[in-house]
Amino acid sequence: MSLESRNPATGELLASFEPHGQAAIEDRLGRAAAAFRSWKQTSFDERARLLDRVADLLESDRERLARLMTLEMGKLLRAAGDEIIKSARACRFYAQHGAAFLADEDIATEAARSYIRYEPVGPVFAIMPWNFPFWQVFRFAAPALMAGNVALLKHAPNVPQCALAIEALFQTAGAPDGVFQTLLIEVDQVPPILEDERVSAVTLTGSDRAGRDVASRAGRALKKSVLELGGSDPFIVMPSADVTTAVATAVKSRTLNSGQSCIAAKRFVVSEAVADEFLHQFVAAMAALKIGDPLDAATDVGPMARADLVDALSAQVDDAVARGARVLTGGAPLSRAGHFYPPTVLVDIPTDARVYREELFGPVASVFRVNDLDEAIALANDTPYGLAASVWTKDAAERDRFVDALEVGQVFVNAMVASDPRVPFGGVKRSGYGRELGPHGIRELTQVKAVWVM
Repeated sequence: MSLESRNPATGELLASFEPHGQAAIEDRLGRAAAAFRSWKQTSFDERARLLDRVADLLESDRERLARLMTLEMGKLLRAAGDEIIKSARACRFYAQHGAAFLADEDIATEAARSYIRYEPVGPVFAIMPWNFPFWQVFRFAAPALMAGNVALLKHAPNVPQCALAIEALFQTAGAPDGVFQTLLIEVDQVPPILEDERVSAVTLTGSDRAGRDVASRAGRALKKSVLELGGSDPFIVMPSADVTTAVATAVKSRTLNSGQSCIAAKRFVVSEAVADEFLHQFVAAMAALKIGDPLDAATDVGPMARADLVDALSAQVDDAVARGARVLTGGAPLSRAGHFYPPTVLVDIPTDARVYREELFGPVASVFRVNDLDEAIALANDTPYGLAASVWTKDAAERDRFVDALEVGQVFVNAMVASDPRVPFGGVKRSGYGRELGPHGIRELTQVKAVWVM
């Protein structure tokens, strides 16, 4: 079965690719193993030069790469351009700081000298999603390669052109053969690669179902794994918040990438004292967003990436309504070419509705009213996920309480949840384990060696 690249705004087939067969996979695994033996011996300066050259190419070819991303998965063109620049930032960040993050660390013992050394693990197999086709790849690849590892990318099947474009960037930048390779493969081809002795570690961004399968296989093979498995981030608004600013951020966070982002506000937990004001502004702003062609600069919300994603989101909303939830705007797929679902706001959501427990991967917001801080914390934590949270308050005591009590990997106070190359990224509970980005992200892809010198 071929891997198809289709325009989500029109349904047009752009290109198709035959998956790599066993011989091609074997060739790439062999090249990765050979490349690692030499790449791990290179200096941090040489690795940094490669990442800087890749960053240069990303920046100079931003328009073409952004348009490719928009055509292949429906991201707004301006957002695609921003994603290319963010990917370049990750390359430059690790080129600049990677050596310091992995420098030997002295430990006080009775030895003449004792220290910790960080060493690369080997070929890293990356299973990446379609929603941020460049950023998701570079946030693993930049630290992995800077640490002395080599990369094998299995991208989502609906973004094969992006996957090949990224491989071409590394080739053009002068990466040695086998240091970064794309595998055009289907899901059923993943297990034998994951279990192959030439693969040393795996990193996955995807569903918790996929995470359980990959983690179990990696565990049986005694291989390190890093999992980022989505989220259902709370956006908490307390009485002291600047409601107008909070609403503007809430709309941006919920409709970013047409709502197809793991780290994004999805459940809006609003104090009763400001709930009417928040809802009035929020519903009006969501309803006013322009839906349309992602290549059009005037568009606010583009298509979803695939038809099945629209169907899944619609089924979640229909279930909530059938159980008593109310729709204040949106609530049904649009009858037009392409895969469009309008910005939607749900209220009065019962606890037995699917949207109460499940992640909403589309522009649908669930709004809940709470009476006090304790109720806000309890509701925010009442989810199997724990990726991030956004808290809006001017009260320092409330802020500290939220930071202490929220069961998430990241807390943003009076700010939108986001990823940043400088800050560790990852979640708790069913949002996965391990960290990407920051100093912790590069160390996840190393082995720790303790050295004693007497």
